[in-house]
Amino acid sequence: MKKKLHCTSCKKEIINDIGSSKFMCPNCGEVEIIRCSECRKIGARYKCHSCNFEGPN
Repeated sequence: MKKKLHCTSCKKEIINDIGSSKFMCPNCGEVEIIRCSECRKIGARYKCHSCNFEGPN
């Protein structure tokens, strides 16, 4: 079974969300950051649970 993905900012489940993104933390590279298209559009903040890095900058 495939792991469900949730937006790091709003916690919404990501299902067929065109414009969503997934990347490793730009600071520590240890945590996967997942962003839904709406949070990317409005520039919602996210926080890495490993190093407390906050973005977007």
